[in-house]
Amino acid sequence: MRKKLFVLFLLFNVVCSWAENVSFTASAPDVVEVGQQFRLSYVVTTQDVKDFRSPNIKGFDVLMGPSRSTQSSIQIVNGKQTSSHTITFTFILEALSEGDFTIPSTTIIADGNQMASNAVQIKVLPADKEGASQQGNRTTGRSSSGSSVSASDLIITGSVNKTTVYEQEALLLTYKIYTLVDLRSFDNVRLPDFKGFHSQEVELPSERRWGLEHYKGRNYRSTIYRQFILYPQQAGKLTIEPAHFDASIAKAVEISDPFEAFFNGGSSYVEVKKTITTPQQTIEVKPLPGKPADFCGGVGEFSLSSSISSTDVKTNDAVTLRLVISGTGNLKLVSVPEVKFPEEFEVYDPKEENNARLTNVGQTGNKVIEFLAIPRSAGSYKIPAVTMSYFDIKSGQYKTLSSEPFVVNVAKGEGNASQAIANFSNKEDLRVLNEDIRFIKQNKVALQPRGEHLFGSLAYALWYILPLLLFVAAVIYNRKRIAESSNVMMQRGKKANKVAVRRLKQAEKILHSGEKARFYDEVLKALWGYTSDKLSIPVSQLTKDNVQAKLTECNVPAEICQDFLQTLDACEFARFAPSGSEKSAMDKIYADAVMLISKMENIIKR
Repeated sequence: MRKKLFVLFLLFNVVCSWAENVSFTASAPDVVEVGQQFRLSYVVTTQDVKDFRSPNIKGFDVLMGPSRSTQSSIQIVNGKQTSSHTITFTFILEALSEGDFTIPSTTIIADGNQMASNAVQIKVLPADKEGASQQGNRTTGRSSSGSSVSASDLIITGSVNKTTVYEQEALLLTYKIYTLVDLRSFDNVRLPDFKGFHSQEVELPSERRWGLEHYKGRNYRSTIYRQFILYPQQAGKLTIEPAHFDASIAKAVEISDPFEAFFNGGSSYVEVKKTITTPQQTIEVKPLPGKPADFCGGVGEFSLSSSISSTDVKTNDAVTLRLVISGTGNLKLVSVPEVKFPEEFEVYDPKEENNARLTNVGQTGNKVIEFLAIPRSAGSYKIPAVTMSYFDIKSGQYKTLSSEPFVVNVAKGEGNASQAIANFSNKEDLRVLNEDIRFIKQNKVALQPRGEHLFGSLAYALWYILPLLLFVAAVIYNRKRIAESSNVMMQRGKKANKVAVRRLKQAEKILHSGEKARFYDEVLKALWGYTSDKLSIPVSQLTKDNVQAKLTECNVPAEICQDFLQTLDACEFARFAPSGSEKSAMDKIYADAVMLISKMENIIKR
């Protein structure tokens, strides 16, 4: 029996090891357009394969395949040799018609075992109306010729997911880029101040994901630039003002000189500036109908649960009632519901904990509210159910949530009746008296010589004056500390250098790893974040013009201002530049950023 178990254990380990080392995967572009040719590849990580079955391909014309290629590699790390072998089966396909297509999984025999690949989802867009799509790697239509950029070459939209909402109902505002040109950077971006809305920005991945999208008859490279969740604070028509983008574009132009055209591939690039303005949008905000008495301010979809730490306690023991409000909507704006504790309970201010994350539909998560109460007299008490109403968006009506009622049995705590006096007529707190008779202390006490009196001496005066002076100093210091702590902008200004240094250290780590895009993104965060915190500039007003004006007000020399703006331009340009930038350029950008922040920190005293 033991031998059989041992054999089964070995077989299990062999199968697990094989499953970890051998894989069979299929890959293809997520989006193509009609008439575009592309590759469908199947990769198996072993060379012992047979019986590869071609997949059932529908909706595409198979131009070639399957072609087979083999690749092997050997790597030695710390004296340990590892090898890898892969075989790739490749098909060349051409999209025939628009729509969503699925290429089902196929099978292969690898290392004597049958394996199945994953299915592939491909979206086929209609052909570009200009008829300018190309085969192979090209994924967008051709932009306008010459050194100018037309209105259809680069489009930035600002769209909302709904134009009619209730007060406090979340709506999503998305700024999206559609481009046929080589967009390098934005020199300046001026977003609206969202007057009449409470706004929160949705955190997007640091690396922008570009994809192919059919828009207004053209196939553009597109990506989401920024997203905001807006909560209207008043009823009526609210306006989202236009956003302005100053774009820097690298435009290819033909070269007339045949010798220059030969060495430059027939074209060169010029930098083109273009300002794009999104249209103004109007949002119709409907008022909430008559609010019930227990309305908590919540708009969305919520649930309520409750729990209590214990239902059997003694007098003067703490009881914790816990309410959890979960759901999606304006969760952080939901007020604390009223809990009616018995009068014999001493109740403290509730403690709130928000565990909400921002999503495309609003804040999702929960809010935890804890009430601490102390029973002061024995007995059986009922804590009634907690009710709260919220406005449900789907039904357009108020819904009431109710928690579970609790019965708390309070037993008498330690001590006897002679030690406790309670005034129940006016429901005062129970108070415990100390011992009212003390025995005479019989220890010997050292006596002072005659003529030496503490009363009236300098030491006697200092015992009164010094504590008073220390108390006054402590009050002044505490008020100053509270004033500084309440001044958020001052605190951010003081910590600006530390935050910038931390970000630059992160950029230095990324620099050694050679991740160019992440490096420039982290340096930009350090520079923009330092100026925002140090100069007390809100993020929505953080532009190069505002930064230059603030630096001038702080008596920062013009050459430092110019170096700072040039460093920003270099980072933004390098983020969108093609890969292959020398490491020396990244080292220079990093050194310039450190030097500029150090110089401004010495000049700006805040």
